[in-house]
Amino acid sequence: MKKITLALLFSLGALSLFGCHRAFHTQEQALQPMEQSYRGLLPCADCSGIETSLFLAEDGTYVLQEHYTGAEKPTDAAAENRVFAAYGRWARTADKLVLTSREGEKRYFRAHEKSLEMLDRNGTPISSAFNYTLQSVTAPLPSTPMTMSGMFRQQAGNAMFHDCTTGKTYPVVHQTDLERAFRKVRGDDQEAEPVFLTLAGHYALQPDTRSGEPTRTLVPDSMPQFSPGKKCDD
Repeated sequence: MKKITLALLFSLGALSLFGCHRAFHTQEQALQPMEQSYRGLLPCADCSGIETSLFLAEDGTYVLQEHYTGAEKPTDAAAENRVFAAYGRWARTADKLVLTSREGEKRYFRAHEKSLEMLDRNGTPISSAFNYTLQSVTAPLPSTPMTMSGMFRQQAGNAMFHDCTTGKTYPVVHQTDLERAFRKVRGDDQEAEPVFLTLAGHYALQPDTRSGEPTRTLVPDSMPQFSPGKKCDD
């Protein structure tokens, strides 16, 4: 009788665990693909608001543009338009979107259907009456210049840029000044080793030279600065 009772209790316990196991798995949901771009007006301490545009690429990189609106005219001529852009890597956990900038700083968002809710520095919801939501939109990549560092090379007649921040490699729009500066560094041996490059630039979708498909391409916005012998991890 004692053995029967113990066997019955074991069976009930196993069924209970099986039920919990099934309930646990029914709560799990596959991560849905992220929308490509988001936009919204976020709160600002010393301006009317920050027009924020976030662009997510399938390769795990992002571009973030912020336009500070309604602020007093700054004395710094470089910041007169109050438009800034940054880029880096993005990753998604079960409940958060994490942006990591080229400086290593993190920003957090929470996906909700086709919108994103900005979270605080610790990745927790912000308790406020102000709007912290970005809505899904269709928009082109911004042309605001960003500081970039990476390895540049001429390969089979094409200019390529390996970005140190994201680890991604992109073609470069043909520019005479850039190729002339690279030639001064490499001389005739242009297809040997890549050279460390720092410049201001932005990304744009350009037709691929072979397939014609839209491809993310680096567009330089400033004179390049080459540093022979330097690497991404230096």
